[in-house]
Amino acid sequence: MSDFQELIKSFPKTREYVRDFFVYGFKTRDEFREKSPRTYDNERRRLESWLGDYVRKDHAPKGSNISLAIDSNLLDTNPLFRVWKTKSFTDNDIVLHFLILDLLQSGRELSAEEITECLLTDYETFFDVQTVRRKCNAYEKEGLLQKKKIGKTVVFSSDLSLPDLIGTADNILDALAFYQMAECFGVVGNHLTQQLDFENQSFRVKHGFFVHTLEDEILRSLLDAMNQKANVRLELKSSRKGMLHTADCTPMQIFTSTRSGRRFLCGYLSEKKRFSCYRLDTIKTVTLLDLSEKYDELSSAFARNRKYLWGVSFQSSSSHHLNKLTMKIQVHEPHEQYIVERLKLEGRGGSVTRLEEGIWQYETEVFDCNEMLPWLRTFIGRILSLECTDKSVEKRFYQDLKTMYRMYQIEN
Repeated sequence: MSDFQELIKSFPKTREYVRDFFVYGFKTRDEFREKSPRTYDNERRRLESWLGDYVRKDHAPKGSNISLAIDSNLLDTNPLFRVWKTKSFTDNDIVLHFLILDLLQSGRELSAEEITECLLTDYETFFDVQTVRRKCNAYEKEGLLQKKKIGKTVVFSSDLSLPDLIGTADNILDALAFYQMAECFGVVGNHLTQQLDFENQSFRVKHGFFVHTLEDEILRSLLDAMNQKANVRLELKSSRKGMLHTADCTPMQIFTSTRSGRRFLCGYLSEKKRFSCYRLDTIKTVTLLDLSEKYDELSSAFARNRKYLWGVSFQSSSSHHLNKLTMKIQVHEPHEQYIVERLKLEGRGGSVTRLEEGIWQYETEVFDCNEMLPWLRTFIGRILSLECTDKSVEKRFYQDLKTMYRMYQIEN
């Protein structure tokens, strides 16, 4: 039976628990049914050791509910960055880390065999050549070292192209402080500000989505694949049923919801010959596959299709490739001209036409009109008619109205 360790080897499992506590929360020990109670206890204790100031316990009949209470408006950094700084390591890992970087800081280009020899002669430490080679290859993938082939020999060198942050710290500290709060991979800015012993005193984010830092490892892999124009294999976990499945796709673009902050991958599924979107928080792993020979062609097709997206769905419940929606509303002119402006600003390219005094028509074509329903409901009380080629959208809209009438006991 293993003892509890604050440091972790596998980040994906911890990512799921932190997300559960932060996003969903309010679960008792018995409600985490996917893992054993001991696993839950270990993850809970890790969470409390990393984020003790933000852990909230609410007593319930079946035990305590654990959740995270984090208000981005009040914080100078993202507390969840601490989760990235807890990876476990062996004694050899830490020794090799400093010795290899120190050995190569002069700019020398050495093979794994030469590095092993220098470690013995210069530092009086003995390591197996294969161990040194694996460490150097790992650091090359992380960007800490450069690797190239001279003849038949593979050599490693330190990447000296990075700027001297210490020498220019006064000019970039505020930029780093802002970056860690406002951008993807903000943990990089957080690492640098901590190394420079600088605290953010200038910036706060009123509506920040701190939990998205947990997806940055997945996001980095997807961006790498896009830069290489490569296909990927996604391991996905259903957010509703919790089932695992895989999907092979060509990643095209990352979408971010301006309302919820949720991020999506848009990719092309060659087997189904269509575009589809996946939530980043449902992606467990990303595996790089072969290069896509049709990437530029798919990118052009994606650009043509994108203008018909309302949200992130390329599908509808109807047989139509595109669905047309027409809405007529009543506007008391000239005092409610702002309603017309809303249609133009929020209508995402749809046409707005004045039919007669006080009557305006909004018309658009999109893939999935179901995504429009939350926005359409904001005009209830003004809508004179609503028509859609996807009749299920009409049916759902009017059924929702009838349900509301019943709730408020309104005769219709």
